[in-house]
Amino acid sequence: MISLYKPYIPKKLPELENILYSGNLAYGKWGKSFENKLKKYLNNENVLAIDSYNSAMLVLLSTLNLKYGDKIIASPMSCLASNQPFATQGIKIIWADIDPLTGTLNPESVKSKITKDVKAIFHNHHCGYVGYIDEINNLGKEYGIPVVDDAIEAFGSKYDGKVLGSLNTDFTVFSFETVRFPNCINGGAIVFKDKECFEKAKMIRDYGVDRSIFRDKIGEINKDCDVSLAGYGVKPNEINSYIGAVQLDKIDKIMNKQFSNASKWIDFFKNNNNINILQPNEKAIPNYWIFGILSEHKRKTILEMRNEGYYASGVHLNNNHYSVFNNNKKLSGVNDFYSKFIALPCGWWV
Repeated sequence: MISLYKPYIPKKLPELENILYSGNLAYGKWGKSFENKLKKYLNNENVLAIDSYNSAMLVLLSTLNLKYGDKIIASPMSCLASNQPFATQGIKIIWADIDPLTGTLNPESVKSKITKDVKAIFHNHHCGYVGYIDEINNLGKEYGIPVVDDAIEAFGSKYDGKVLGSLNTDFTVFSFETVRFPNCINGGAIVFKDKECFEKAKMIRDYGVDRSIFRDKIGEINKDCDVSLAGYGVKPNEINSYIGAVQLDKIDKIMNKQFSNASKWIDFFKNNNNINILQPNEKAIPNYWIFGILSEHKRKTILEMRNEGYYASGVHLNNNHYSVFNNNKKLSGVNDFYSKFIALPCGWWV
């Protein structure tokens, strides 16, 4: 059976053994190389590579000064990894509804949830299908609330001709975990519109340390260098960064394969009256991490596609189902979408 996900690892990694025995395994040459390649691809200098998506979210929450009891708006129709960081930090999620035709946040629902207590909007782009970026960003500007593009599954997805991370959104967060692409085995990144936030997050990523003055002329720790920020040790290591850097050199070729597979799925379903193809936002091009369809007979269609040799799945359970969030609010768009959405394999291996 053709799997829904498959980690991509380049066939040749000639520098891997050199790195292993170099004595330099922490963030260094390859960590900086990976970051620089991300900056070039995203056309943005304010990019931080992080050792995991979860760590990237924690660094971002700290950068935004989000604390226990603060309120944010998010979509329940997303990966559990997107919302668990809020629970671990005691941040209260206000669930907004989604457009049942796209799986992404409904701007009208988001607007109805905004109060003076809301500190941020986390805009998840479900399974790589880009949401209503202009509308959500405009709400952020109107109410003075930062907007985060949660692109956990959407690296390489485009909006208005630009890849996510190169837009005018305040923050963008990516995952480079095993089944994402690029796949660093563990990895993530944060992209910033604001240079000051970028510099702050760079220190939070590294125990709150300003490395430019942390050591004196002979390499001893400088007692005049204060550490005033609470931070994490979450810089990416050299092995994961090297794997990611090699994959970024091949990203256009692999993305083109996914676009080609999506075209074949569109042809496959064009005369099927029982299936609706998930329609991207009119300004957007998904990365086709998966190919999305909507079926009135979800379970039956999943089993039929598996019998045909394609591992079909609903991928995510809407997160308002989980008691950890203490917010089992019923949302009609979420319920409608979840009852119909199916993901099909569309990656480079298909």
